[in-house]
Amino acid sequence: MKETPSAGKWGEELAVSFLSEKGYIIDERNWHSGRDGEIDIIARDGPIIVFIEVKTRFSEKYGQPVQAVGISKQRQIGRLAKKYLYLKDLYGKADCRFDVVAIKFTGGKKIIEHIEDAFRINPR
Repeated sequence: MKETPSAGKWGEELAVSFLSEKGYIIDERNWHSGRDGEIDIIARDGPIIVFIEVKTRFSEKYGQPVQAVGISKQRQIGRLAKKYLYLKDLYGKADCRFDVVAIKFTGGKKIIEHIEDAFRINPR
């Protein structure tokens, strides 16, 4: 099954807990700018600003969660990240990274995979 809004929200809650336990500071959740979409989580890993896309799946029928973050989604996140950096007066001043947190439920088990630097887009 594809990610539903409730599954997505639940997955984001799990991702926030997971990242917080790893020492990430969560700055924003579901950040959006107009109608351009949203970034699920914006966090800090030390001095690095991390833009995080969360994908949750209960089945592999539609592929692995990370496969849902295609080039179009990557570009959208990149555009939003650039806006965020401008609005926070961090454009050109902060290092950033794009991560994916993939959450799968298979065989009654929850598997959380954190892919750091999952894709590269230069928002500067």
